[in-house]
Amino acid sequence: MTASEAVPFAKTGGLADVATALSRALAKDGHEIVLVLPHYPQMLPQGARHRLQIETVEESFAVPVGTRKSYGSFLKAKLPDSNIDVILVDQPDYFDRPSPYVYENIPYEDNCERFVFFSRAVIEALKKFGPFDVLHANDWQTGLVPALIDIETRKQNPEFKDLGTVFTIHNLAFQGRFWHWDMVLTGLDWKYFNWKQMEFFGDLNLLKTGIVFADMVTTVSPTYAREIQTPELGWGLDPALSGRGSNLVGILNGVDTSVWHPETDRFIKVNYNVDSVGVNKPICKADLQEAVGLPVKPDVPIVAMISRISEQKGFDLLEQADSRLLENDAQFVFLGTGDRQYERFVKELGKRYPDRVASLIRFDEELAHKIEAGSDIFLMPSAFEPCGLNQMYSMLYGTIPLVHSVGGLADSVVPVNRETMHEKTATGFSFDRYHVNDLLACFNEALAMYRNRSDWKQLQQTCMAQDLSWNNSARNYLKVYERAIAKHC
Repeated sequence: MTASEAVPFAKTGGLADVATALSRALAKDGHEIVLVLPHYPQMLPQGARHRLQIETVEESFAVPVGTRKSYGSFLKAKLPDSNIDVILVDQPDYFDRPSPYVYENIPYEDNCERFVFFSRAVIEALKKFGPFDVLHANDWQTGLVPALIDIETRKQNPEFKDLGTVFTIHNLAFQGRFWHWDMVLTGLDWKYFNWKQMEFFGDLNLLKTGIVFADMVTTVSPTYAREIQTPELGWGLDPALSGRGSNLVGILNGVDTSVWHPETDRFIKVNYNVDSVGVNKPICKADLQEAVGLPVKPDVPIVAMISRISEQKGFDLLEQADSRLLENDAQFVFLGTGDRQYERFVKELGKRYPDRVASLIRFDEELAHKIEAGSDIFLMPSAFEPCGLNQMYSMLYGTIPLVHSVGGLADSVVPVNRETMHEKTATGFSFDRYHVNDLLACFNEALAMYRNRSDWKQLQQTCMAQDLSWNNSARNYLKVYERAIAKHC
């Protein structure tokens, strides 16, 4: 398993959660997993090196990056509470930085060079720590790896001739697109720089590279797998994706219930389950209100968002709604960072309505858990959403999601209506058209049901009874791995 981030070594988004949780689920099922990541020393919490058992592996390595060689070394660590080996690629010039991809919202100029180096380091790790049956790469930062295996590694190293490759797209909007001369950095022949393989409107595209060269391609929900094969949501890559046919599979992410579960969560005021939610969740609610500086009002619903603050996540709709969101008696909690335009909007809401809105422009893992446990409604009006995790976290905590019905949100949330309430299958509220009026109508529907305590309790119980663990997802990935291996047998 290789990715550019994984909890607890580095995290900017859901990829980090998935890389760790899927590895754990596969290991729990008896498979041997090695996780390969860049080493970002500045992102490790104090004392983490000892806690994560990070040790130096003596041998260094050199790989070609363009016309010169770049040198690095491997560190070895353990994924906490597991037997999973983690190989950290150590190269301070490339990775000893305050964040993985950007500084002050501006991408590093050498991002292509950095992740070409990392991709070639992954090949070195394959040789040193193998043999392996499958290489599973994730997102554009590792998109070059399947190409290197297909073009070079299988031919040059007979022991890898049966190696299967799987490439997962976590968000098609992030493509690793660079000017065409960066093709030189990859070390691959220019013949691969064509519209069917690595070229994309005159540029090098590393996400497209992974899509084209991997044996199997997956994305993080069945609906998103269908959506990205259309011109509307394909971000220009729909021909490459639809060209993969049955080799493109959508698998809904799961939840790492060792981290996210109200019965065991170490960050929340009191633990609870489906039987005690009515008694203990209000205690968590009061604790959240105190933590974020809102008046402690048990009967006022708390509406929360933990999110990258961006247009993709629906903040343009919230900006259009503005004060209309505050027409009802509700409190809002926003946690996250992102685009400055929408950060300003969220901050301004907090200033205008200090007793109604808490705006927290930061990353805060402990507070995120308190928000999931203490809120009543979780808002995810995303314009598009490959999978989403917070709507599933929310369900486990008896916090009812309100979502735009796209991607993984459509796959995981059963919308409230007369039939689903009667059958006790409803798990949230959703709207189909991406428009501010539809969002507000859905929001008002949720607030109306909140006041009907018996229906609300039923919703909570249905949500908390869902099996959202990684067990089913891991089994589906194993089927994909078997298909990838079978292509070379």
